[in-house]
This record gives sequence, C-alpha cells and structure tokens, in this order.
Amino acid sequence: MIRLPRLTSRQILIVLHDLIATIAAIVLTFFMRFEGRMLDERLPGLEILLPFLLIFAAAVYFIVGLHRNKWRFTSVPDIYNIFRASTVLAVSLLALDYVLLSPNFYGTFFFGKITILLYWFLQMFFLGGLRVAYRYFNYARTIQRVKIADATPTLVLGRAADAEILLRSIESGAVKKIWPAGILSPSKADQGQSIRGIPVLGNVDDLEEVVADLAARGSQVTRLVLTPSALSPDARPESLLVRARRLGLTLSQLPSLDAGGQAVQLAPVAVEDLLLRPSVSIDYHRLEEFVSGKSIVVTGGGGSIGAEICNRMVAFGAARLLVIENSEPALHAIVEILNGRQSETKVSGRIADIRDRQRIVSLIAQFKPDIVFHAAALKHVPLLEQDWDEGVKTNVFGSINVADAAAAAGCTAMVMISTDKAIEPVSVLGATKRLAEMYCEALDHEFANRGGDGRHAMRLISVRFGNVLASNGSVVPKFKAQIEAGGPVTVTHPDMVRYFMTIREACDLVVTAASHALAPKRSDVSVYVLNMGQPVKIVDLAERIIRLSGLEPGRDIEITFTGIRAGERLHEILFANEEETTETGIPGIVAAKPVRPSLESIRAWVATLEQGLARNERAAIYSVLRDAVPEFRGEAA
Repeated sequence: MIRLPRLTSRQILIVLHDLIATIAAIVLTFFMRFEGRMLDERLPGLEILLPFLLIFAAAVYFIVGLHRNKWRFTSVPDIYNIFRASTVLAVSLLALDYVLLSPNFYGTFFFGKITILLYWFLQMFFLGGLRVAYRYFNYARTIQRVKIADATPTLVLGRAADAEILLRSIESGAVKKIWPAGILSPSKADQGQSIRGIPVLGNVDDLEEVVADLAARGSQVTRLVLTPSALSPDARPESLLVRARRLGLTLSQLPSLDAGGQAVQLAPVAVEDLLLRPSVSIDYHRLEEFVSGKSIVVTGGGGSIGAEICNRMVAFGAARLLVIENSEPALHAIVEILNGRQSETKVSGRIADIRDRQRIVSLIAQFKPDIVFHAAALKHVPLLEQDWDEGVKTNVFGSINVADAAAAAGCTAMVMISTDKAIEPVSVLGATKRLAEMYCEALDHEFANRGGDGRHAMRLISVRFGNVLASNGSVVPKFKAQIEAGGPVTVTHPDMVRYFMTIREACDLVVTAASHALAPKRSDVSVYVLNMGQPVKIVDLAERIIRLSGLEPGRDIEITFTGIRAGERLHEILFANEEETTETGIPGIVAAKPVRPSLESIRAWVATLEQGLARNERAAIYSVLRDAVPEFRGEAA
C-alpha cells in the first residue's frame, strides 16, 4: 500500500500555486504561439490533455520536492529543482508530440519544438518568479527592519565566501543588531565587487581609511566582524586587533563552520584565538559517528577541560550524559548550560568526589555508560608540592576508582586526561599522573589478554597534552588580569617554555584518540599524545598579550621574573625515552606503546601508598613514587 505524503496547509498552497503556474504556462504558450484557425484547432485537444498534464506535473513536482521548499529561503538549489522539473515536463511533451504525429492519432505535431521551448521558459518563470519575488520581499523587509532597529554599522573582514555566510545570517534574522556597511577582503579577486548588495570597500590594510570615509559620509562604524579567513596567520590578526582597538572598534568573530558548532553565532574575539599556530583539522564527521547515540560519563565535568568535553558530547549527539563533579556551583553551572542548548541529549549531574570509591562505583554502575572521560584531577604544580597527600588521593586513588568503576559497569572505554608533566616527572603532579597512567595501561593489557584476540575487550587509554589556553589557572587569564590591573606581568623564568593549545582543539583530539582506540582492529597503544606544534616561550607569550591589549611591553606594562617554583622545569617532555612512538594516521595525534609494570606490582605500590597516607609519612610516599616512576627525583621536604 502506497502512503501519500501528509501535507501541511503551507505545502498545500505551494502545490496549488505550482499547478496553477503549470496551467498558466501551457495556456499562455498556446495563445502566444498560435492564433486564428491554428489556435481553434488545438484548443479542444488542449482541454483533453491538460488534466493529464496536471496529474503528471504534480507527480514530477513531488518527486523533485518543490513542495518542501520554504520560499523565504529560495536559493540556487531550489531554482535548479525548478529547472529539472520544467525540463522533465518539456521533454515529456516533446515525446508526446512525436506520438501524436502518428496518423492514427493527431497526424501532425500538436505542439512543435518552438512551442515546447517557449513553454519551457514560461514554466520556469511561473514556478520560480513568485518564489524569487517572495524571497526578495522578505529580504527587503528584513533589511528595513534591521535599519530601523538602530543596528550597529559594521565592517566585515574576510574573503567573500566567509562574508556571505554572515550576510545570509543577517538576512534570515539569525544574526541581529548589526548592519554591514562594507566588506574588507584580503583577496584581489574580491576588490570592486559586491556581495549580496554589500560593497567590498578595499583590503584589510585600508581599515583606517575606510572607517574615516564612512564616518565622513554619516555612517559611524563601531564594530568589526572577523571571519575565519581574517583570523588566519597570513592575515596578521594580531596587527589587525591592535589597529582596531586604537580606532575604538568592538571586535567579534564568526566561528568557522567546521568547528562543530550548531548555529551561526558571533562571539567576542579572545586574545587566545590569535596566539597559536593553525589548529589541527578535525574530522567532525568521524567524531559524530563515534559519539552519536552513546551514553557518556565525564568526571570533573565542571572544570574547564571537563566542561568542554561535555559540550562536545552534546554537540556530537550523545544520547545520555552524566556529569560528575565535586563542586556544587561548577556542577550547577555546566548542567544549566548544557540543558539550555537545543539538543536531544539527556543531561544529568551528580555531586561526587572521585576519592569516594563506593559512591563512584555506584553512580557509574547505575548509569551504565559506554565511555567514561576522566577529567577530574588536581593539577596546579606548586599547590601539589605543598599538599602532596591530596595529589596522591585524587590523581592516583581517584583515577583508580574511576577505572575500576568503569570496568565493573561494562564500559567499552575509559579515557584519562593526562599531562605532559607525567614524562620524566619532577613534580608530585607529574608522578601521580604517571602512576595513574600506568594503572590504566596495565588494566588495559589485562583486559586484552582476557578477551582472546582482545577485539571486544574494554579499552583504557590516557591522552597527554600540555597547557590549555584560557583554562582555569592557565597563564593567559592570569596575564590578562595583571595587565588590566596595570602590571607588572609576572613570569617565572626568561627561558621557561611550554606547549599550548585551545580547549576545544584539545577536547576534540581527546575524543578522536578514543575513536582510534576503539577501532575494529585493536591497537597495541594506550597512550596518546596531542601534537601541540612548537613550544612557546612564556615571556614571548606575555609580550604578545600585552601588545594585543594595545600596550607596549617595558613601557606601559613591565615584565618581572619571579623565579622557578617548586616542581617546575624549564622544558616539558612528550615521551619517555623508553616509549616507542607510532603514527595513528590521524593528524594531530601520536601514540606510544606503553612500558608498563605488571598490574600486581602497581597494586602493591598502591597498597604501600595507602599505608603511607594513613601514617602521614611523606618520605614513604615519595619513596613509593620513585620506585613506581624511576624518573621521578622528587624529595620529601
């Protein structure tokens, strides 16, 4: 039984319009092409053919999907569908004309090639004309409404293809309160052109002249919108930001469409957007396929890394998401944000400390997740040097609790967020993270051996990366706060070097690493390291942030050196000497084959750590850490 499509009232009106357009096209064609006796001879035949032609046309229109086109957004694909439908009808009439040519039927051409060609043009005009007119009417009304609403005169910076996305969003009403006064494009091909009625007034170097010229003509530009092409390194965005601030212009950016966002939405231009090398290209289709429909747990979901992983899970279509967080305000904030997004993901949040083994095992067992992302940790080096026992409780025992809970709940994978400080560690943070890595590696190896070929065994992996720009406690927010306070900006050492990446890039690569670990063919790697490009000198970073704030280092803001803090080193290391690295075939990610002690050895160390903590014996704790992680040279104070 064939089910007819259920049409809305709007679609019924579209169908009626298209059928009336078809009648008008064929009738007008005959009256334009024939007259007198030739017209009189054909009118009776036309009356017979017209009902059948309408039925056939309706079928063609449904197959092409003309009834699904929302006229307000009529575009080139819709015009192409009209072209397809009109061509099918014209070719069908041509075939019919040759059938009627037979002496057994009409005996001569009923339409004729010129008549059919004329009909083809008229049919496209009648089908498309009102659609285009309606689109233009809405466009004109939107533009008028934007102007009346005291929208901010704005310059759009970037190539025409990027600028058009913003212009379309303004026309549709998705982006409000701005009115594009012109476009500045770095492309020579765009110069002198007009994009959707908005002129290209010059290139990016003409910013000051264009702003002054528009002001002289009564259009006071107060805002710049930077498209992705304007933020590329070749466009010198740092210089652009400084010049814009000198002009007193507010800056916004149009996020790239390949960033996994859900809608076109302007965002403030953050300093950290301009500090790094170009981000690694992310295969978002891969991530959506990997996450879609799964149940996910994120520990430490209220922190900067955990919160962004939660955001990515929702963006990639997870079916359920459980956020575990020890801080009530942080948990409330992230759950409110996630529930405020237009998503089908069922989000829930629970207050829990990963050091509470019984509660963590219970929560994860009840939720029955597919994947656990373990982001909860203590991470500030100087604090953990002072409160070393808290670092052991959270980073070692807490991670073991999460790993064991994930295994007991039957998860397919647990992903632990680790750090580059875990390699040849000189701090409690690094040593505790390395021990947690080793536990996950050993447990991963044991599951692989239990499962025969290991293809269906649970995976436990660790992902290492360095400093994350704009994360809680990172240097960028600290430097910005110091600059706002008038300085000085404090740097520990002039030769201090660190790796940096953005929060979103780091989290996307974490999910990508998980997808690699869970590939049908089980890999023999369980440690993934994100390619963070070239390390950055902290003093250079400080100088760039000062300049991006419109100030001059050494003149407006001083930089002072405070000395290396306890547990810090000048350079970070990504792989231990004995770790064998291997390519994953995924840009931005390198893997390492783990060098792991046995699970029995690790559990013995953990038992000794428990005893040392119970007696508050710092020397014993450090001794165990040095036994477990021979590269660790920390000494109890």
